[in-house]
Amino acid sequence: MKQNAVIVIATYNEAGSVSSMMETLFNKIIPTIKNWNCKVLIVDDTSPDKTYEIVQNLQKKYKDLELIINPEKKGMGNAIAKGFQYAMDKLKADVLIEFDCDFQHPPEDIPKLLAKIDEGYDFVIGSRKIAGGSVPQSWGLKRKFFTYVGGFTSRFIMFFPFKPFFQVTDPTTGLRASRVKGFVDQIDLNNLYSLKFGYKIELLFRMIQLKARFAEIPLQFGLRETGESKIAKDTAKDILTVSIKCRWFDPLTQKFLKFGTVGFVGYLVNASFLSIFSKTWSIEWLAWLLSTEMAIISNFTLNNIWTFKSQKISGVTQVLSKFFQFNLSSVGALLIQTVAGFIGVTVFGVNRQLLLPFVIVFLVLPYNWLMYNTFIWKKK
Repeated sequence: MKQNAVIVIATYNEAGSVSSMMETLFNKIIPTIKNWNCKVLIVDDTSPDKTYEIVQNLQKKYKDLELIINPEKKGMGNAIAKGFQYAMDKLKADVLIEFDCDFQHPPEDIPKLLAKIDEGYDFVIGSRKIAGGSVPQSWGLKRKFFTYVGGFTSRFIMFFPFKPFFQVTDPTTGLRASRVKGFVDQIDLNNLYSLKFGYKIELLFRMIQLKARFAEIPLQFGLRETGESKIAKDTAKDILTVSIKCRWFDPLTQKFLKFGTVGFVGYLVNASFLSIFSKTWSIEWLAWLLSTEMAIISNFTLNNIWTFKSQKISGVTQVLSKFFQFNLSSVGALLIQTVAGFIGVTVFGVNRQLLLPFVIVFLVLPYNWLMYNTFIWKKK
């Protein structure tokens, strides 16, 4: 049984290209796609050049051409969100394809996107930055800077140092195919961070967040032949803002920030007791050992009631059992901090209060984050 693919195109003053694009799609491209039922959905923001009237006339010729007319222009993100929702609700789309009307996206790439979906991928984008992809040579330095540096900054903010940072090469591309079931239908399209260009960033982030199987195809980005570019002056700011919001409000980021805060409190506990114990005992390693154990008690308590609240350990028996397990998993942290502290002070003569932050941030915290998520508060 064939699946349904809906090509969603947001238009504004595209009277000069919409007829040619529809002719190309319906007469040359869609007929070559044998295993998909393809429809085209135009979402027009009541273009002053009457683009929507041209589409209405074209609907008499092409039965699989749909049209939504927005009463006012609210941005590309608003148009795409409305188009996606309509395509899912009314057209029963299995896959949604974002596409431009100005031929900057080659229509020949649409079958390539769907071929990747057929291979089992859930989210496929056209990249200008992989082998076979390109941007127009005639672009000025400003446009190239925006594309390359802006794209790198966005994916660094959203994904570094995790796998998607190295997978996604072109986060601002507008050529994409997204699987609906389990992915786009899980995204709140009515509450996007931006109704402008930045929506692309958020939809990409959400698809990656939903663990969509991801792939890229080369995109040879073309020059606009008619009309004017829709890149607004505040686009760079919009992309940066959305990128920051995506990362900041990501549950994993919020959990790590809490984890870091708890770790800082643990550091204060550690430092305070280290100062006390080092004055009480002349045995260096014992002072480091006991002060570290005090920090472990603090970390377990605060992480359980705050950082990992959704997986909170409760009940006296379970708390004692997990606390014992927590201490066992913290043996590595104890050894790391005790050995590093002892070597730093006795061998290199480093001041304790200068050495402790280094040991905690670069050695203990990464170890603890791994242990806590893998063993103590592991999701079932």
